[in-house]
Amino acid sequence: MSRGHRRERGHRREHRAARPPDDVFAEMLLAARELLAMRSPLDAELMVSDMLGAWWGRRLRGGDVEQILGEGLVDYAAKAGTPAALTLLISIAYLGTARQAAKAEGAALALMESDVARPRWADRVGAVKPAGCYVSRDVYGDQDTVVCTFAYNGEDTHALVMVVDYNMGGMARDAWVSSQVDRLLEQAGTEAAGNPLLRFEEIEPQQARALLEFAMRAAAAAHGRKGPRLVSDGYSAYHAFARARIRALPPGRMRPAPAHAEAPYSRDRRAMLAAEFLASDAAENLSDPSAASRCADHIIDYGCDRDLGRPLRVSPVKCETFLLDWLPRKVLLTPAEQDAMPHVLAAWVRFAGPRVGLPEQGVRATLDAVWEATSRFSEAYRDPTTFGLDRALVERLLPDGDLSALARRAFAFPLLEGMRGSTKLDLLNPADDADRRILLEIDHAGELDRPDLEEHLAWHEEIAGRLWVGDPPQLWEAAQRLIDLGHDRHDVLHVLIEIAERIGDHPGDLAAALDDIADIPDEPPF
Repeated sequence: MSRGHRRERGHRREHRAARPPDDVFAEMLLAARELLAMRSPLDAELMVSDMLGAWWGRRLRGGDVEQILGEGLVDYAAKAGTPAALTLLISIAYLGTARQAAKAEGAALALMESDVARPRWADRVGAVKPAGCYVSRDVYGDQDTVVCTFAYNGEDTHALVMVVDYNMGGMARDAWVSSQVDRLLEQAGTEAAGNPLLRFEEIEPQQARALLEFAMRAAAAAHGRKGPRLVSDGYSAYHAFARARIRALPPGRMRPAPAHAEAPYSRDRRAMLAAEFLASDAAENLSDPSAASRCADHIIDYGCDRDLGRPLRVSPVKCETFLLDWLPRKVLLTPAEQDAMPHVLAAWVRFAGPRVGLPEQGVRATLDAVWEATSRFSEAYRDPTTFGLDRALVERLLPDGDLSALARRAFAFPLLEGMRGSTKLDLLNPADDADRRILLEIDHAGELDRPDLEEHLAWHEEIAGRLWVGDPPQLWEAAQRLIDLGHDRHDVLHVLIEIAERIGDHPGDLAAALDDIADIPDEPPF
């Protein structure tokens, strides 16, 4: 689909966000002079949305980025009092967050009362009405491309286009705006008419609003975590514009269930589905029933827990993600399960595809993807025992089979083998509270004369428990950064303890403080 108003803005946004706020605000106000020469409120809204996208999804030391930078820009423009500042404030009153919009509206009214000039189009900012909403979706249930059209009193018709990715929990992955609405809709209809795996249809505006509001919230939550960039390069530039246009759609609908979604799966229902699969014709050639049963459980759990409650949904992308990304990161498989998994997954495709109405062409394409991924699966899945770790030791650290927890749990409890005095470490279970305490006491055997030992061990228990469950994720991320800098394990743990003790029971502040850790101070806190 055409990306009519998409622009290459990434470098400019990165440059702005890295500078002191007043410098950024001054540059933005200077750029806002362009607004005075524009003739269309649409172009102005897109430009201001690009400005507000400079800090979208970023963390800022000392507080909320939308409050410090977004509201800070409003205050800066209000003090400037120029025509460009007024035009910027009028746009933010429509495009900003609720707090930004309220402050911007008040500041704009004050400037207008002072007879500050503004362009003629300024009164039309945000004065749009929805014209129609459409969705282009694949039969696999992987992705929706939602098109919402709007107009200013019948003029300047344009479309907001957003891509919703269900392999990423239903989050918005991309957004753009097109003024070539007729061509856009005609192209989408033509593509669907010639592709049996694609559908294009009109949806109610209320349904579109509920779907896109959920997708934008999911994108904000995912992008708030550090890691690979999950949205397109242009998404942040259109974020404020999309948020405002979605608010222009009528409310009143629950978020529509994604394709192939069913009622929530209880543990019993999951077990019944696995039994039904194992008894089906699709699974009759699986040679190891025990391994096949455990593999089926992983497939079902992935669909229920990671794919919005859709264990029966199959697609080339979902199967590749499951085999090459999720399993290698999350699940401890036995050698028998590693050998069986691709064959069980292929059998699952043959079992599940017809049940959700996937055309035979889609089933074949998904099976092709499974077999193409099979050769890479043996490389992607690295059994920790191949690195010299004893399987019994690994299983003690991973009673839940969560492979992604191995490194952080081994960091929290490095003493798990051998003898310490009369204590055989191999018999202690780090998942048990009493045994965990013994392991930590042994880890501090050289500090028995420490006057605050009990309190100190209690804090080590707190940090070890948090590392065990990975809550918050920033805790292990901060530890890894310090380890990579060459710091001693105990010094790292003590820094984490100092932060946890100082912040107290404030999860958001704790996560932000951990994100801010770049190095250990010259004098460690313990």
